[in-house]
Amino acid sequence: MAAAAATYHHLSLSSISQNPISRSKTQHFSSPRHSVSIFKPIFISISLHKSTNAAPIKTHDRRRFTCSNSLSSIPANTSQYEFSDGSAEIELRLRLGSLEIQSSKDIFVDADGTCLTVRVNRSGSFITLIETNQLFDKIKPTETIWYIDEDQLVINLKKQDPELKWPDIVESWESLTAGSMQLLKGTSIYLVGDSTEVNEKVAHELAVGLGYTPLSTKELLETFAKQTIDSWMLAEGSDSVANGECAVLESLSSHVRAVVATLGGQQGAAARADKWQHLYAGFTVWLSQTEAMDENSAKEEARRHVKDGKVGYSNADVVVKLQGWDADHAKSVAQAALSALKQLIQSDKKLPGKKSLYIRLGCRGDWPNIKPPGWDPSAGPNASTDTN
Repeated sequence: MAAAAATYHHLSLSSISQNPISRSKTQHFSSPRHSVSIFKPIFISISLHKSTNAAPIKTHDRRRFTCSNSLSSIPANTSQYEFSDGSAEIELRLRLGSLEIQSSKDIFVDADGTCLTVRVNRSGSFITLIETNQLFDKIKPTETIWYIDEDQLVINLKKQDPELKWPDIVESWESLTAGSMQLLKGTSIYLVGDSTEVNEKVAHELAVGLGYTPLSTKELLETFAKQTIDSWMLAEGSDSVANGECAVLESLSSHVRAVVATLGGQQGAAARADKWQHLYAGFTVWLSQTEAMDENSAKEEARRHVKDGKVGYSNADVVVKLQGWDADHAKSVAQAALSALKQLIQSDKKLPGKKSLYIRLGCRGDWPNIKPPGWDPSAGPNASTDTN
């Protein structure tokens, strides 16, 4: 039977295992940990990738959802499932157990885009087995089928992107860190923004999750200069510090599988649009703190910054908007960054290869319109090159 299409805005499936492909486990249905916190770790992630075709900015919601259910329901505390990825489609098996389903008419499967809701009717009350709007990737809802196999409900979902391996049914920290490796292909990640502390905390979480090397330009600079960044600033000024960081970034640009936290503020190279030559070697994430009180305002603020180009950070590939900061939520911010990068790379799967080519040609500053070998950066971006 074809599943009915519907859109839901709740996340009830949490506590995801790190086992990447096949599992049978218990899932607890509860509100996300940060849903009642005044601190809002993630407003939105927006792709800022500037393609040569001048495509419009793609926006990606990274909202935090609370659990709610307007239907009469029996509390469902646990639901066991098995998950497998069969390339073009994925199979989800939900154990019906003691629910004593009498007919397929008592089962409701709604799927649409990245949303999936499964409910069963028992004695006139609904039990929610799974309800999420954060499937690991998009599906083709019209090709969803389901059937009952003894005490299991089997759901087959057709993937929009058959090449993308799903580590789990739901997008989570565990599935993102496991699934991002196939997309990043070893490309390093650079975190930029006004706060060095935020950059370093989030970089550490990303590095641990991905198995990358965590690096901090602040630590490298202070080790080299044998003084703190503050004392360097007082002695020689912010321009000197920014130039020093540029030299560090140049040495790091050929590194792979690293997460680099850059200096925040005007003393950092990333705040200056003319010092991005070596930052383009990796995927850049702008961690941008905002006072916007709603998601639409945060989106508009990001678009405005990109359009006016006055902030060097607007050169970044993606931006994650934060309202406030608490180091305890660094992993949540890291998760939003990975989600945005996943969607960015899926929109153009040649990006990791293009980054690699940019490095091999010497990080000449010609991103994203990479010039042929032999191009002289001092000749200007429009200079012709004789490749014969």
